[in-house]
Amino acid sequence: FRRVLFRSPDAGRLQEEEAEYANRGGFSRHRPARPLYTEKDAKRALRQLRPVAFGKWIDTDGVRLCFHPAGHLLGAATVTVEHAHRRVVFSGDLGRLNDPVLMPPESIERADYLILESTYGNRRHEKEDTRERLGAIIRATLERDGVLLIPAFAVGRTQSLLHDIGVLKQQGAIPDSVPVFLNSPMATEATEVYIRYGRQHGAENRLSPQQWSALGAVAHCVGSPEESRRLNERAGPMIIIAGSGMATGGRVVHHLKAFAPDPRNTILFAGFQAGGTRGAALVAGASEIKIHGEYVPVRARVEMIENLSAHADAGELLQWLGGFAQAPRKVFINHGEPMAADALRRAIEEKFGWNCQVPDYLESVVLG
Repeated sequence: FRRVLFRSPDAGRLQEEEAEYANRGGFSRHRPARPLYTEKDAKRALRQLRPVAFGKWIDTDGVRLCFHPAGHLLGAATVTVEHAHRRVVFSGDLGRLNDPVLMPPESIERADYLILESTYGNRRHEKEDTRERLGAIIRATLERDGVLLIPAFAVGRTQSLLHDIGVLKQQGAIPDSVPVFLNSPMATEATEVYIRYGRQHGAENRLSPQQWSALGAVAHCVGSPEESRRLNERAGPMIIIAGSGMATGGRVVHHLKAFAPDPRNTILFAGFQAGGTRGAALVAGASEIKIHGEYVPVRARVEMIENLSAHADAGELLQWLGGFAQAPRKVFINHGEPMAADALRRAIEEKFGWNCQVPDYLESVVLG
């Protein structure tokens, strides 16, 4: 629920901004362009939600459910659902075992049926020191007086990046004077919640209250669309963190339009880029990308640090599965590219001998 609380009002506000921009620019196929929903709509919908503590069983109409920390984001949960003596576990997005900010996902002992994510089902994260690599990329960009643009997911990824940048400045690995801008209203709100929650509770996170307080001073938070547009007119060196993480929408798209053509700049992706996204195209070496109906040349350097992902890799997923005291009757593998899902299926069958299936699109299953 915390994740939804961050996302929905900001997404509505961004849709309103994009619709307004499309109407001014005249590049939308709709006349006029309208947001799918507004910030006001989202806030009204969120009044229907109620927070629930981890580890507390909830009974409703013969169904029991319980949330367990998943370690992916602050508040992310694995869900256990019980009905008619059957227990179904939904893994949700599972986090890393050694994430520098969050604790690992909680082990689950029993499930009759398991629905398991497979984002990194066919890959293992590299062993490189991600903070050292980030520092090297920042220094190289600053030497060119360039702009380092980091498309980042507002919840989780942004806070990890801010922590790493803060540590690099503290260690003298990058200049303390380099300006850092956080240009995402949702990421700003999420960071405030992370800091407030992190100071008070240690169950889900690894940082001390002092480290959480320091996080708030790393970046200047950009508020209005006008301030965001002014960043595009500012010269480097500087660091901009903006959503969305795969460059599919949000304010980062406007920054790409401004900074991608300049070879002094760097575009850094921090994690997996799904096929068909601008992020995937840029990582694959696209020489131009389409933004707001026109093609923008890409002359900036494009880098990727996949280890910054908040998703467990194939080995970590298997290690989490090892916490089950007995085999589920069946494992359904979802939330991954087809090759990743099938690779994880084969790995589980080989390691544990469990019955696994990658469901087809729109396939229905009756649980016995």
